[in-house]
Amino acid sequence: MVDGALRAPAAIAARRPPFADPRLVGRIALLAAATFGYAVILTPILFVCWLSFFANEIVTFPPQGYTLRWFAHIFDQNNFVSGFITSLQIGIAAMIGGLILGVPASLVLARRKFPGREALNTLLVLPLVVPGVVAGTAIYVFQIEIELATELPLLGSRAGLVLAHIMITIPWTVRLLTASLSGFDRSIEEAALNLGATPLQAFLKVTLPVIKPGMVAAALFGFIISFGNLEMTLFLVAPGQTTLPIAILQYLQWRIDPTIAAVSLLQILLIGTGMLITDRYVKLTRVL
Repeated sequence: MVDGALRAPAAIAARRPPFADPRLVGRIALLAAATFGYAVILTPILFVCWLSFFANEIVTFPPQGYTLRWFAHIFDQNNFVSGFITSLQIGIAAMIGGLILGVPASLVLARRKFPGREALNTLLVLPLVVPGVVAGTAIYVFQIEIELATELPLLGSRAGLVLAHIMITIPWTVRLLTASLSGFDRSIEEAALNLGATPLQAFLKVTLPVIKPGMVAAALFGFIISFGNLEMTLFLVAPGQTTLPIAILQYLQWRIDPTIAAVSLLQILLIGTGMLITDRYVKLTRVL
């Protein structure tokens, strides 16, 4: 009788249809949700890639054919060329500035314990969560006040724009370098100091080779963040000055043709390549 009671649940489970298994239903629901999420993310990107090769100027479906002429047409548009050059210059400057300020900050946060350390760490995350429009407005007002107080022509200048872009690259630089330092054994550095090396020599010979991959990743990611920024930059560029994201927005106000898709595809390839190289040096899942 006891055996019958024990076999009863097993018999019921055996007779239960497969779709009634809660674990199977859960796995199917999770897979469906993941598939839907990837579709939402990837569909616009794939559509832009497809659209950039359409032969017809007015977008219609199905396309009349495929061509590469829209990529050549990019170089006939001065706004795209000048915007790309400006974005490249600002991105490189912001990348260098972010490293100069971010490396010492990450070393201090990773190695020192001091009052307010956690608050400072939280403060560095704020530019990551503050909307770009809010950050642009705040920096715009701040630069006006600085200009009124010092009479320095900061607002609308290239220097003011670069400083703002450095601000948004520093948090990523600090997070990526801190991730690189998380597994660093300081006893090696201490051994170098005990053997007579100066602090600078110990840093250059021991610490720097360890954090070099993190520095490369931080530089690339900082460049990507700066190069693709639109919301904040809109508030800070001078009249007549443009970056590539702003040039794309301005073009969309007057025309919609595959040229804009071709520009977007090149930007996607540039940013995607940078992300892949960054992930090669420091796994982005550790900091995102």
